[in-house]
Amino acid sequence: MRRPALSALLAVVLAAAGAPALSAESAAGSAGDRGLVSIRSVHGTGNFVSWRLLGSDPAAVGFDVYRDGVKVNGVPVTTATSYLDAGAPPTASYSVRPVGAGVSAAATPEVGTLETSRDVPIQIPASGYVANDTSIGDLDGDGEQEIVLKWDPDNAKDNSQAGVTGNVYLDAYKLNGTRLWRIDLGRNIRAGAHYTQFQVFDYDGDGRAEVAVKTADGTRSGTGQVIGNANADYRNSDGYVLSGPEFLTVFRGTDGAVLDTENYLPPRGTVSSWGDSYGNRVDRFLAGTAYLDGSRPSIVMARGYYTRSVVVAWDFRNGQLTQRWTFDSAAQSNRSQWEGKGNHQLSVADVDADGRDEIIYGSMAIDDNGRGLWQNGTRHGDALHVGDFIPSRPGLEVFKPSESGTDPADWMGDARTGQIIWSAPPCGCDNGRGVAADVWAGNAGAEVWSSSVGGLRSATTGAQVAARKPGSANFVIWWDGDAQRELLNGTTIDKYGPNGDTRLLTGSGVASNNGTKSTPALSADIFGDWREEVVWRTSDNRALRIYSTTETTSIRRVSLLQDRQYRLAVAWQNTAYNQPPHASFASP
Repeated sequence: MRRPALSALLAVVLAAAGAPALSAESAAGSAGDRGLVSIRSVHGTGNFVSWRLLGSDPAAVGFDVYRDGVKVNGVPVTTATSYLDAGAPPTASYSVRPVGAGVSAAATPEVGTLETSRDVPIQIPASGYVANDTSIGDLDGDGEQEIVLKWDPDNAKDNSQAGVTGNVYLDAYKLNGTRLWRIDLGRNIRAGAHYTQFQVFDYDGDGRAEVAVKTADGTRSGTGQVIGNANADYRNSDGYVLSGPEFLTVFRGTDGAVLDTENYLPPRGTVSSWGDSYGNRVDRFLAGTAYLDGSRPSIVMARGYYTRSVVVAWDFRNGQLTQRWTFDSAAQSNRSQWEGKGNHQLSVADVDADGRDEIIYGSMAIDDNGRGLWQNGTRHGDALHVGDFIPSRPGLEVFKPSESGTDPADWMGDARTGQIIWSAPPCGCDNGRGVAADVWAGNAGAEVWSSSVGGLRSATTGAQVAARKPGSANFVIWWDGDAQRELLNGTTIDKYGPNGDTRLLTGSGVASNNGTKSTPALSADIFGDWREEVVWRTSDNRALRIYSTTETTSIRRVSLLQDRQYRLAVAWQNTAYNQPPHASFASP
């Protein structure tokens, strides 16, 4: 089933911190989109106006800020890309204009001022549905990000749990709440965190993002096209779908129409070959997006991680999906060394600095050509973080807690080789959660902490730098004005301190997702300056509520969406056990 691709290519923009360039859509909407936002300051002192710095901006660019058409700043703003308009009325509208030598650009369109947050109205498919994970992309090429939302029924199941589930839906919304389309994945796609991993990205370079997702007989597109046999029902008495065809489909971002559908790889084959016979491990799926050739994005779809792991890369070009490569742990000459390495999520990064991305798949990495790059003898875990956590050493690092009680409780490794830099002693337990991020200025570089190891530790040495570890081991977010990240957990944001965490934000009328994981619908630098937004569903599932910081800062840096590793992390964030996005560089 194939449809012609839309045409034209957009120019690329330079990515921050030396990362390879992204297409304009992939980075931050159109190349000139400033993502301007104005919000009433939480400190009651006026309106906080914030906008993007682009990688294509001259180093000395400044900005003038206009309230209702009148410039309100004195000298151009050059030390940040935000401005606190003290005493301004809540009804004010704003635009900004880049200024300086060699700069010739018009002011941005005006935006109004938000009271505290932005609500995106959403439409419940039926009673008993819960708004779950989201992703972003410029679906229609207008330069503004749209939101793709996964709806889960309230009878969604973990793979280990028997029971029939309702259908899963994917919706696309503009920020004003206009629904662009709805895709019904149908009865032959089971609902749960491990079944549906959807990728939103501009794969064919036409400036409009596509949506790639696993489908089956009975999936119905946003324009009403039915994939395969609409009447097929492969659910067994326990609700598992262990027979019937499986597909990978690319949907058009503008209307949700099918662009191409191919057989999903790898096929399930013999169910028991994945580690059990009742259907738990065979249907553990992961997904991501990677620049495997260094210049254009590919779709990455994977199956299995407890025992056998298979990762397949696809290109979507000229309206057609073509397989780039397959990595299969079962096909390796030293098979036992590559099995049981995967996590409940993956990461994508250029770990060997050759301009092409690798797939970090738990305790192993797959090179851009589909060959095993490294495995380091440790095994499966629940959390995984990849970033520049040790600025004093070259390259990127991997931090990973371990589920196996005989492995180190957690470890820090070289992302290029997998060599363990340091590790915590085995805890004889399932160390389920852990984070690596720079959350405390009292220690150089990043810090790490995990559920089963005491204290806050140095990412550089593993030594404890504070006896008290953060109050959560979930997401992190750049929120206040300093270089450190804050703790995002449930519906709150806290600032870490060795004597106690300080509450910075409590979401109002919102709820987190995914049970005890307590994850947001999305956390990413969606608009404004380099700080990140958090998206939660409202408690009644009638809207997605987006919060942006109103804290002043003296740090100025390019939009995080223009760092390739960060943008790709936003794309894979919805996969299985969601993890926060990390950039390719250390904290600013």
